[in-house]
Amino acid sequence: MDIFTKQFTAVHPNAKIGNNVTIEPFTYIAENVEIGDNCWIGPQATILDYVTIGHDCKIFPGAVIGAIPQDLKYAGEVSQVKIGNNTVIRECATINRGTAASGKALTQVGDNCLIMSYAHIAHDCRIGNHVIQTSYVGLAGETDVDDWAIIGGKSAAHQFSHIGSHVMIAGGSLISKDVPPYALAGHNPLSFCGINIVGLRRRGFTVEQIDRIKTIYQTIYQSGLNRSDACNVIEHDFTDSEEKRVILNFIRSSKRGIIKFTTAGADED
Repeated sequence: MDIFTKQFTAVHPNAKIGNNVTIEPFTYIAENVEIGDNCWIGPQATILDYVTIGHDCKIFPGAVIGAIPQDLKYAGEVSQVKIGNNTVIRECATINRGTAASGKALTQVGDNCLIMSYAHIAHDCRIGNHVIQTSYVGLAGETDVDDWAIIGGKSAAHQFSHIGSHVMIAGGSLISKDVPPYALAGHNPLSFCGINIVGLRRRGFTVEQIDRIKTIYQTIYQSGLNRSDACNVIEHDFTDSEEKRVILNFIRSSKRGIIKFTTAGADED
C-alpha cells in the first residue's frame, strides 16, 4: 500500500493479506480476515471479522462483508463468511455471517460469482460457483443457490429456498418455492416456464442433453402424475444420465416443494 492509502485506511495488523493486493483509501479490514492474492478492495469497503476471501476477487465501494447475522437466534458466537476465487462483489452489497443455530455457522459464496450492487446474502446462505445475483436481489437465511444460476434484479427468496443449477429467474420474482435445475422461471406466482435453453447452449450442453431435460420435465409437469409418481416413472423408465440424477435428487430433497407449471413463457424484460 502507498503512503496515502496507509493514512486513510484501517487495516488491522493481524489481518492476513495476500500478495499483490490493492486496498483503496477509506477501507476497513478487521483482525480476523484473510484475503488471497491479487485482490482489489475498493474505497469504503468494510470487511468485518471472520471473513475469508479467495484470490483474484474484487470488492467494490460500500460493500459490507461479515456483519453479524440479522437473526434473533444469533447469540454472539463466532461464525464465518467464506468467498471463493475470482468473485466480484459490487457496490453496497451485503453478506452476513452465519448462525450456529442453523448447524452451519457459515455463509458461503463460491468461485467466479458476480454479486451485483445492493444485493443481500443473509446468514448461512450457500451460493455455488458461476452464480449471478443481480442488483437488489435479497436472499433470506439458509437459501441455497446452485452453480450457474442467474437471479433477475429485485427478486426475493424466502428463507430455506433452493435454486437449482443453470436456472434463470425473471426479475422481480418472489421465490417462495424451490426452483428445479435447468429451469426458466417467471410470473407471479413464480412458475416453471420451460427450460433455460439459451443458458444451456452457452454452457455447452448438447442437443441430446437438452432434449433429455425437456422430456424429463414434460413427465414431471405435463403427464398428469403427481410429483412422486412422475419421479418414479423417470427413475425406472428413463436412461441413466447426469441430468436425470440432478433433477430427481433436487425434487426428492425439496423441503418447500417445487414451483408449478405455466403454459405462458417467461417475462422478457
